[in-house]
Amino acid sequence: MEFALGVEFHSMAQLELTIHMSNKTSREVILESGIPIKPVYGPEDVAQMEYTRDLGKPGEFPFTRGIHPLMYRARPWTMRQYAGFGTPHDTNGRFRFLIEHGQNALNVAFDLPTQMGLDSDDPRAHGEVGRVGMAIDSLRDMEVAFDGIPIDKVSVSLTINAVTPIILAMYLAVAEKQGVPLNEVRGTTQNDILKEYIGRGAWIFPVEPAIRLIADTMEFCAKHAQKYYPVSVCGYHIRESGANPVQEIAYAFCIARAYIQRVVARGLNVDEFAGRLSFNFDIFGNLWEQVAKFRAARRLWAKLLREEFGAQNPDTLQMKMIAGGGGGGLTIEEPENNIVRGAYYALISALGGAQTMALCCYDEAYTIPSEKASLISLRTMQILADEMGLTDTVDPLAGSYYIEWLTNEMESRMVAEMKRVDDEMGGIVNGVSKGFVQAEVSRQALAYEQKIQSGEMIKVGVNKYRTEEGSVSQEVELHQYKPEATAEQLARLAQVKAERDANAVDAALARVRDDAQSGVNVMPAMLQAVRAYATVGEITNVLKEVFGEFKEPVRW
Repeated sequence: MEFALGVEFHSMAQLELTIHMSNKTSREVILESGIPIKPVYGPEDVAQMEYTRDLGKPGEFPFTRGIHPLMYRARPWTMRQYAGFGTPHDTNGRFRFLIEHGQNALNVAFDLPTQMGLDSDDPRAHGEVGRVGMAIDSLRDMEVAFDGIPIDKVSVSLTINAVTPIILAMYLAVAEKQGVPLNEVRGTTQNDILKEYIGRGAWIFPVEPAIRLIADTMEFCAKHAQKYYPVSVCGYHIRESGANPVQEIAYAFCIARAYIQRVVARGLNVDEFAGRLSFNFDIFGNLWEQVAKFRAARRLWAKLLREEFGAQNPDTLQMKMIAGGGGGGLTIEEPENNIVRGAYYALISALGGAQTMALCCYDEAYTIPSEKASLISLRTMQILADEMGLTDTVDPLAGSYYIEWLTNEMESRMVAEMKRVDDEMGGIVNGVSKGFVQAEVSRQALAYEQKIQSGEMIKVGVNKYRTEEGSVSQEVELHQYKPEATAEQLARLAQVKAERDANAVDAALARVRDDAQSGVNVMPAMLQAVRAYATVGEITNVLKEVFGEFKEPVRW
């Protein structure tokens, strides 16, 4: 074979030897997942691969190359920017702005009180109402937030977890008011409570009752809202909290498996509901490692569903995913560099075969994104789709010796990590309940930060090529918290409480209590309660009476 400069090599081994001899000081490369990388790869590194078994055609088992035959050639990725702040009216304005500029789906952020099941008038919510997401107290707020947003045409992802049954019921009630039948509603709730215990801390109830509520939403949607995705298992937050890319997938799959087991135990066949379970994964880090991560994950998920649960429907075997955020890779230093990082994260998402893409904005290390920053992220995705050729052909990196070898290695390590969770932690539910998984992620977060501090892991503008003045090359527009927005929210909540039928609210809350205690699926009761304009806080307090609250185990 002949390469540049007219030098001829008779074998790949001779080429490798030549590279080694001419570059004896070559640095060692070890990926974040712990995988050592050679300078060059060749046919011998993938000699054991079989095309049909390990790759297959796009849209066919094992889906390594993508879940659709034509992928982006037929339809580019869905573009969702994470949005939500202040009052429902404020957030509705941002929704309309994004849609007017070409975004074709929404990803909704809720404020901390809403996530924790507190109404805006709760003393514990003081100072946090609408600060880092949209405040939602009752169905009236959801009606305002989605005013003029056609739910039958715009797919909406609700980033909510502990109180998902309440927020999902509100969303379905809004769809009803727009004349959209439940079995035609499209969208997603995050609804992954196990990763909350691991990564974010927005939990309320003990582990088992919290999983029971997730199973309730999955069962309800399987029977009444078949086009809706009630769960998006969120490896993203696990990764952002410290897990490496292999653990991100392994823990997410262990979590998804636990949810599926709960629903199968209720008598549903896996093919009745598991096709409406999706994933939210992270996209920061080494480009090749991330692309291989997604390809390996698709193959492993298809095998797991078929071999462990007996799934037969190809739709069930397909790993649907949003590649989101990349927030863990953004820096406060030199914020415009995050625009460049975001473009590469979008490239990773496209090369990795994501169905949906969402980018963090360059200013998110500082603040809630400005309209300008949101538009830049949206334009980044649009440029990639329409100018860069990423939609021209399916899985363009397929056949690369390095990518295929790395895909195999990633899958092997994911399987080993899942086995470790089962063997050493007693399964993911036990591992989370007793704090084993949290401790592992915390240790890795510390190790990652130590590598940044020491310079072992390079961050441009942070520990290498750092500007003298420390960093901020231009002013970032900070989102101003508006006390008047809180006043508006409190006034609307007071009005709702004054105008609603108190007897209907009491009856609905009593039904929620009874169904939660008896083990009946709580979703019908939730719908009755939100239609009566019971509040998030009122419904959550009833569930606390029945389930109690989670006490976090602390391990190191």
